[in-house]
Amino acid sequence: MDHSTIAKVVRPASPDDLDSITEIYAHYVRTSVATFELTAPDRAEWERRFASVAETGLPFLVAESAGEVAGYAYCSPWKTRPAYRQTAEDSVYVAPGSAGLGFGGRLLDELLARCAATGIREMIAVIADGGDPASAELHRRRGFTEAGRLTRVGFKHGRWLDTVLWQRSLPH
Repeated sequence: MDHSTIAKVVRPASPDDLDSITEIYAHYVRTSVATFELTAPDRAEWERRFASVAETGLPFLVAESAGEVAGYAYCSPWKTRPAYRQTAEDSVYVAPGSAGLGFGGRLLDELLARCAATGIREMIAVIADGGDPASAELHRRRGFTEAGRLTRVGFKHGRWLDTVLWQRSLPH
């Protein structure tokens, strides 16, 4: 199948998208180590997170195809101390039925462009080293480089996991 013909619209997320976002993220909480959360947040928690991102002025995006949310991505401040104000961390999640179709790349490309426009200079990705290379490869293809490893910092699904820090400088 030619994935380039699938319509991939990326737009700012709205509160109307939060049910889909809640469902997509819950899938990863339950079935993977892509997130270290053990219990999926409910819609009320996603409303809080959405508002928190909006308050920072950082982007929160969704990808859609045929009117359905196929994935989402957002940035949050890397740390709360003021000297970190030009550094952000990205999060990208694609709906299980849309994985491998290019939605993650479209989301991350748009996220990076919008972050650069807001004055973000450094983007960090914290990726669990759980055996699935998809997230690391997505970031590598967009110019991220491995910046460090934290060993055995998470325990999920009966195993200890490392996280790998990836970093990319944005144009300024």
